[in-house]
Amino acid sequence: MATRRAHPAPRSTRHREHRRPDSASTRLPAPSLLQLIWLASPALPVGGFSYSEVLEAAVEAGLAATESDARAWLLDQLHLGLARGDLALVARAHGAWRRGDLDYIVELNAWVATTRESHELRQQTEQMGRSLVEWMKNRPADARHVDQLNALAALRPAPTWPVAFALAAFQAGAPCRESLLCCAFGWAENLMQAALKSVPLGQAAGQRILSALAAEIPDAVDAAMRLGNAERQVCTPMLAILSAQHETQYSRLFRS
Repeated sequence: MATRRAHPAPRSTRHREHRRPDSASTRLPAPSLLQLIWLASPALPVGGFSYSEVLEAAVEAGLAATESDARAWLLDQLHLGLARGDLALVARAHGAWRRGDLDYIVELNAWVATTRESHELRQQTEQMGRSLVEWMKNRPADARHVDQLNALAALRPAPTWPVAFALAAFQAGAPCRESLLCCAFGWAENLMQAALKSVPLGQAAGQRILSALAAEIPDAVDAAMRLGNAERQVCTPMLAILSAQHETQYSRLFRS
């Protein structure tokens, strides 16, 4: 993957409302905090544990065959892929759900579906999005939440994971930045578990990788929140190539 740049991402003048430090003056209520912990949990029944997001193919290709290689790979993926794509998308979708801007939600969902660079990566975001919708249907909700959930479920060809996650976090009462931190940590924990199985690694090595990812998640989230619409991107050519190869990989544990 490409080398990360240290300078901050450029700023945009559109849709700035989510960039405020919206949780600086108030403590997140316990119910909202618990909902965020729940959303980040590997036990959330959306199937995230069954995907390695191409890490398995990178291991097969000898690009992430050790603890240090896997850690470097995932750190690059955090900053070059997740922050510039899904996290930036969650930030936009969180604001759109708050404003009730369903036209923008449709636009964002279409962007996710059309920018996935392989068949299996698109299947992943749609499967996890649909599964999160089903999970949300089992929670008590007021009338507005039901209307939003119905709008999410009606997205075509399917509700995607970042758009669905943004709604779940918003309905939990979580501010934008905390929602992104939760999304990123859930991703990191799933990918750490994938590294344990595919490299393979021991539990201590996995915790070291998770610690390294957690240390950089706040910066990745802040960079994602600064991105304008024109700056959001998912151009990760090596991931796309390896994902296409993974689709026909002879022996594999994961669905991506």
